[in-house]
Amino acid sequence: MRTTRSAPLRYLLLLISLWLFTFLLTRSVLYFTHLSEAGEYFFSIFTTGLVYDLSFLAYAALPLGLYLLLCPAPLWRTRLHRAVLHAALFTSLFVMLFVAVAEWLFWDEFGVRFNFIAVDYLVYSDEVLNNILESYPIGLILSALALSALVLSLLLREPLRQILDAPLPTWRQRLASLGVLAVLAGVGLLLINQGMPRGQGGNAYARELASNGPYQFFAAFRNNELDYSRFYGSLDEGQSTRLIRSELQEPNARFVDQEPMGIRRQITQAGTPTTPNIVLVTLESLSAKYLGSNGDTRNLTPNLDALRKQSLYFNNFYATGTRTDHGLEAITLSMPPTPGRSIVKRIGRESGFASLGQQLSEVGYDSVFVYGGRGYFDNMNAFFSGNGYRIVDQSSVEEADISFKNAWGMSDEDLYNQAIKLADADHANQVPFLLQLMTTSNHRPYTYPEGRIDIPSGNGRDGAVKYTDYAIGRFLEQARSKPWFDNTLFIFVADHTAGSAGKEDLPVSNYQIPLFIHAPKLIPAREESKLASQIDLAPTLLGLLNMSYTSTFFGRDLMQEDNLPPRVLIGNYQHLGLFDGQDLAILSPRDGLRRHNQALGRSTEVTSDKRDPLIQRAIAYYQVASLGFTHHLLDWQPDASEQTALKN
Repeated sequence: MRTTRSAPLRYLLLLISLWLFTFLLTRSVLYFTHLSEAGEYFFSIFTTGLVYDLSFLAYAALPLGLYLLLCPAPLWRTRLHRAVLHAALFTSLFVMLFVAVAEWLFWDEFGVRFNFIAVDYLVYSDEVLNNILESYPIGLILSALALSALVLSLLLREPLRQILDAPLPTWRQRLASLGVLAVLAGVGLLLINQGMPRGQGGNAYARELASNGPYQFFAAFRNNELDYSRFYGSLDEGQSTRLIRSELQEPNARFVDQEPMGIRRQITQAGTPTTPNIVLVTLESLSAKYLGSNGDTRNLTPNLDALRKQSLYFNNFYATGTRTDHGLEAITLSMPPTPGRSIVKRIGRESGFASLGQQLSEVGYDSVFVYGGRGYFDNMNAFFSGNGYRIVDQSSVEEADISFKNAWGMSDEDLYNQAIKLADADHANQVPFLLQLMTTSNHRPYTYPEGRIDIPSGNGRDGAVKYTDYAIGRFLEQARSKPWFDNTLFIFVADHTAGSAGKEDLPVSNYQIPLFIHAPKLIPAREESKLASQIDLAPTLLGLLNMSYTSTFFGRDLMQEDNLPPRVLIGNYQHLGLFDGQDLAILSPRDGLRRHNQALGRSTEVTSDKRDPLIQRAIAYYQVASLGFTHHLLDWQPDASEQTALKN
């Protein structure tokens, strides 16, 4: 047809073909570097990938197609317009190459194509830009990409001249071509619904390899919050209420909530309450696998390995999620991981909960969130200040007190120095303190003060882990000389692991983290093997204080002797899981229900339904948590005396 030979369509097809080739090349490189994980899925990866690529390009090309096909002939033939189209080709080539390199680097860090993390990185551009500048030779990379784009533009100069000299279509042909583009875009939207979360089951690497990075990026804007009742399986209220209360019916708990599916309960301790100081350190990306006491042979954690023998150490402990905000959500609110955006980042709905800090502030503690970076990142300042804490972050620390900082914040040493100052001040005022710290050093670009350890700064994760360990040892050594040390609980726990990607949607072993509770004069050192996760930390801590309180926590006091069924709750932004120590139930969007039998072994995946008791337990936790959040059933109520005890 003559329209296919017209200059506007030929120019558009040239750009689409180049983008399609770039997508194919990116997928091929990722595939052939992951043959051991996804080699057997070659056909499905590349056929499904082609559908994703073409569907994305069909509607991504609409704006340019609209301009090209409506461009008047006199303007099209001007020298300036031809120069603009040459420049557009060069720019497109540069962007294509940039996206390909960015996808490779993102995959290398997270093991997935662009997702909600990439969206967050765009939102918090200051930290991310500085992180990138400190982690990679950006000037060299951009220069190489620009040179490559220029060379390709010169190679395409003659074909482009022929395209621009081609005949222009009539207005009837232009409108017909626009109609075809609109239909193709509509077909693409029907084939791949960007408003729905993508994929479940099977090999997670294969699914990610089949995806289209730019498609994933834009879809993440729409899917960063997922309505549980819309996307996930539910039970009737009566069944969910019975299940969740049976999960939380500890010996010292009495439910006082009249609301269906409410979990508010009175926790009554028999012993005398105490008010020791608490330093709760959340460590960036510290997987349990890095500990020498867990079998690592690189001697990265000598201080933590020694600390393990002197602490109450939990050796069967798991993170709930894959990001810092989900870890903070779990530790602070004792909440299962919410699908999509965590509560920490739900602006306008992040405050007013019965948090750990709020509970302790109510009995006289100075609850302080101490962050090594700038607390506006991930909405942390708003979350903690709205849930019973005061804030100390990098922006509130004098520059003279910061000896080293990178894109994410001050070094762990500087953070611990601030903690000691805060502890000294509260001790002088005879005020018990909760200092909840969040470190930043164990994060790309993995830089830290020189001369501290035998691995030079900026040489990768190993050095960052060893520096993290060094800073902890230095901090405890300084704290031991303080008058408040003997009456202080030091808690060290990771926010998440260093990498959670795997062949499965929720690879359980990749969620294991360490938990240390160190208080030589208060708590005997021993190992605890009870299956547990971050949501169990707050109730366990309050239990160690013999504190009676009204709880909206989904976690359990791990020091209680009970017969409750074991479980940990893990998830990512889309898939939600419950692991019982042997098998894993997974809830996925579109009412997807699966289980992985022998999740820490062969991990056989099977589809399931709501009759499965393990699936029912998982649904109960996540359904009740979602309803509690949306209906304010988990809000802080300082006076619960008017609550009427329920008959159980």
